[in-house]
Amino acid sequence: MDLKTATSLRRLRLVSAPEAISFLLLLVCSVLKRTTDFNAVPVMGMVHGVLFVLYVIFWADAWNRAKWPLKTAALYFVLSVLPTGGFFADRRLRREAEDAVIASRARKEGVVGA
Repeated sequence: MDLKTATSLRRLRLVSAPEAISFLLLLVCSVLKRTTDFNAVPVMGMVHGVLFVLYVIFWADAWNRAKWPLKTAALYFVLSVLPTGGFFADRRLRREAEDAVIASRARKEGVVGA
């Protein structure tokens, strides 16, 4: 994995958890708006919207650079629209990055089959 691909996957990973948290907070704010006088939906809506747009931009960049198959790219996009999907995306992306580092080290050491 080259440096630009690793960087694009890292950016996607870094925005996935905050996007998931903002989605959950937006849901909580929506419930509070309907049950109390507290209305933070406009603020949380904007925060979540910005993070979602960043996620989609970083997702498209990662898809382009990592050359994911359509199934993998679709999975990461679907995870962005589920309330806790960003946490699962973060975990999968972390595992993918760790596997790439292990494969790279094995290639450098000349291990057969890596």
